[in-house]
Amino acid sequence: MYKCIIIDDEELARALLESYVNKLDFLELEGSFENPLEAMPLIKSKAIDIIFLDIQMPDLKGTDFAKLIPDETKVIFTTAYSEYALQGFELNALDYLLKPITFERFLKAVNKLKPDSVESPIAEFITVKSGYDLHKIKLVDINYIESDSEYVVFHLDNRKIMSYQTLKSLEKSLPKSLFIRVHRSYIVNKLQVTGLKGRDLILNATTIPVSDSYYDTVKNTLF
Repeated sequence: MYKCIIIDDEELARALLESYVNKLDFLELEGSFENPLEAMPLIKSKAIDIIFLDIQMPDLKGTDFAKLIPDETKVIFTTAYSEYALQGFELNALDYLLKPITFERFLKAVNKLKPDSVESPIAEFITVKSGYDLHKIKLVDINYIESDSEYVVFHLDNRKIMSYQTLKSLEKSLPKSLFIRVHRSYIVNKLQVTGLKGRDLILNATTIPVSDSYYDTVKNTLF
C-alpha cells in the first residue's frame, strides 16, 4: 500500500484525483490540500510515498515545493501547461500528468511505483477469441463481463463479444486496478460504476447484482 497526498488549488482537480486514488487498492489517500504549505506538517510527521502536485499555485509553485520534500517521497506533477514538463522531469519527478487527466493516463503513472512496473507494465488491450475471430479490445472500453454457461460475454458500449472461456480463468488475466469481481457471474470495470443501490451496482443505465460474499469488498473498494 502506497500512502499519497494531493496538492492542488483547484477543488475540481482535487476531487478528480481523489476519485482515481480511491479506485485503486494499492493507494491510500492520507490527505488532500489546497495549499502546499498546509501539507507540510503531514509530510514531516508521516512517511508519504507519493505526492500528486500541481505546478501552478498562487502562493508557492509545485516545482519549488518539490525541492523541500524528503528525497524518498516521489512526486507526480499535474498541470494544464505542457511547457512545465521539462522542468518537472529535471526535478526527478516520477511522472508528469497534463490536465485534463484521464484515469488511463493516471494508472500508467502510478504503476511506476511498483517494483516490477518496468518488467510487467499493465496491459492496455486484451485479445479475445470469438469463434474463428480474434478481437483486440481496449480494457477501458469494457463495461462489464458476464458469465453465460461455458462462455463469457464482454459488454462494450455498442456491441457484445462472446468467448469460450470461464469467468474464473479470465479474472486472473485482468488487472485488479481496473476490474473487480462482484458476483459469481459478473466482473465489472471500476470506471463504469456510478452508484450502489441496495445490492445492485449501477453502471450508467445498467444494473449489476452484487452477491453477499462480494458486497463488503465492493463497497469498501469502490465507495
